[in-house]
Amino acid sequence: MSEKFLKQPGSTGSEDDVEAKAITETNVQVEPQHGGAHIVDEHEENDLSRSLSQRHIQMIALAGAIGTGLFLSLGGALQDGGPLGALLGYLLVGLVVCAVQFALGEVSALFPVTGSFVRHAELLVDPALGFAIGWNVVYGTYLSIPSEISAVVVLIGFWTEKLEALWITLFILVTFLVGIAFVRFYGEVEFFFATLKILLVTGIIIMGLVIDLGGVPGQDRIGFRYWNNPGPFVEYLASGSWGSFVGFWAVMNNAVYSFAGVESLSVAAAETKSPRQNIPKACKRVFARVFLMYLSSVLIVGMLVPSNDPSLSDDSGTAAQSPFVTAATRAGISVVPSIINAVVLTSAWSSANQSLLAGTRILYGLAIKGQAPKFFLKTTKWGIPYWCVIVQTLVATLAYMSLSNGALTVFYWLLDLTACGTLISWSAILFNHIRMHQALKKQGISSKELPWSNRWTPYSSRVALGACILFLLTGGFSVFVKGNWDTATFISSYLDIPIVITAYLGWKLFKKTKFLSLDEIPIQDALDEMREKPEELIPPARGWKRLNVLWG
Repeated sequence: MSEKFLKQPGSTGSEDDVEAKAITETNVQVEPQHGGAHIVDEHEENDLSRSLSQRHIQMIALAGAIGTGLFLSLGGALQDGGPLGALLGYLLVGLVVCAVQFALGEVSALFPVTGSFVRHAELLVDPALGFAIGWNVVYGTYLSIPSEISAVVVLIGFWTEKLEALWITLFILVTFLVGIAFVRFYGEVEFFFATLKILLVTGIIIMGLVIDLGGVPGQDRIGFRYWNNPGPFVEYLASGSWGSFVGFWAVMNNAVYSFAGVESLSVAAAETKSPRQNIPKACKRVFARVFLMYLSSVLIVGMLVPSNDPSLSDDSGTAAQSPFVTAATRAGISVVPSIINAVVLTSAWSSANQSLLAGTRILYGLAIKGQAPKFFLKTTKWGIPYWCVIVQTLVATLAYMSLSNGALTVFYWLLDLTACGTLISWSAILFNHIRMHQALKKQGISSKELPWSNRWTPYSSRVALGACILFLLTGGFSVFVKGNWDTATFISSYLDIPIVITAYLGWKLFKKTKFLSLDEIPIQDALDEMREKPEELIPPARGWKRLNVLWG
């Protein structure tokens, strides 16, 4: 694997020589030679504040990726696929996420714009694709905030079911205040919650090992007992080897849902310090940490809880649903449920905060390109697109629908429309990356000129794109099994696909956009802009800072 940060084409000296050369050239102004187009818009350059550091964006991505999917959904994966089926399912989706993260890092380093892969689609594929993907993400993030706030109320119900409307009002207000404040304040809030989640996951893994190895007084050593009985796989919707494979494949939906959020790492690229260095670093490190934590958690759960345990069918939405709680309860540890419920509660609220950041910044990016009303471009004096935040907060009041059973049903139907949005976003990221490398080849530009590149990513993106399309098309396969039809599952699995296609074709016909030829993709403009406005090099970690395993 070949990796580099801001190396100059043709550099062959040592790392120190490269850094010295880059620092020497920070005052050199290079005029764009390819039409003079500006990749980073003047609104982003002048109106937003570059206040997020590497530790912020890494922990924001961690906070988004480690959420209710890990704490509550592993039970469903274990029940459908068995301990080995769940582990293999998360491993396969994790490898796809690796390809997505590296593709996102390479493209974002070259095009560090607000809106991330949505704006990349306009620069690399077709403005109509950016419109369709962008509004799909905005719709999904806007509805996810009331969804997460409703989840917060359910989690509070683990302790008390009183004053539900008051709790909804409080969390909407606090979410608004975090969204309208300095973006650095948002970064610090997410940094704190991500740290809580990492500590909890680490503690759970250690607790699981202690329980499994017989470290709890009065408890026998478990080992891999449940891999033998009831077995490593579960027969799902069929019998025999085919049933075991179907059970393994059923894990994919849970795994995709669990990993959702890692793609939002670069949506605030224009508000990140030195994005061409920090975003690629974050992409690498966030993936490694999330991947290891998920695989470790899936392995531990599969060792501690049998796949046929009745508690795995719990759908309360509270800590009682977590297989970690089941494992602790079986071991006689009573304090764990409340601890997990408290951290899952912060996870739900943290996810609402992240959805607000992603939704507002992508809407801001759409407004920059004339694909959303221009008033969304207005920012506070500290660089926050306040109309984007206000509108998203108003949509958050849909959380009050959860107080009525009938209204809650309608609300979840609305939410189901975006359930496959994560796979559509991942597919867009991978397609953007493939197009970038095709344009490099067509225009005769070496990938070594990119601010960050890897030799294997052009191939991994193609394989991962095929996998994402396969996951997308088979996401609702269970409804096609005789006697297993479910309208809500079909809608959540497939309806978003024609919505995105309709939005793409509608904008294309309305604005008469065209699919960009490889020669038109502004690779050279982006390289010229990178040299014209070089970033200050980030010094390598020294001393005790090298021991930092979270964001260093």
